[in-house]
Amino acid sequence: MERDRVDCVGALVYDDQRRLLLVQRANEPGRGLWSLPGGRVEPGEDDPTAVAREVEEETGLQVRVGDLVGEVEREAPGRRLYVIRDYEAEPVGGTLRAGDDADDARFVSRDEFENLPTATLLASTLAQWNALPG
Repeated sequence: MERDRVDCVGALVYDDQRRLLLVQRANEPGRGLWSLPGGRVEPGEDDPTAVAREVEEETGLQVRVGDLVGEVEREAPGRRLYVIRDYEAEPVGGTLRAGDDADDARFVSRDEFENLPTATLLASTLAQWNALPG
């Protein structure tokens, strides 16, 4: 049976020390785990618009969206499949704070990243893409 595919986006945002922006998820899936800011693409949105909206909602930062870094598929509730496209994004404004879907938001170094409970396969995927912090 074909599963419903849910289009999602994520952002790889680094600061000038190449620390990576992560959010601690306030809701399922992965509540309490750290992951990239992102979420579902809303009807009528293109990916860059969705990336910018999700980053601002979750972290308070405004970003300029760059190139596609990679795409992953993750199991979703109800026999659905999240298709997540992750993009580079550069902070251009705003103030870092945890937004509506996040319990916390911060830039993390490689050491900090390795000691946080992160979303399933995040570390291995970022390693494959040469996108780990630091």
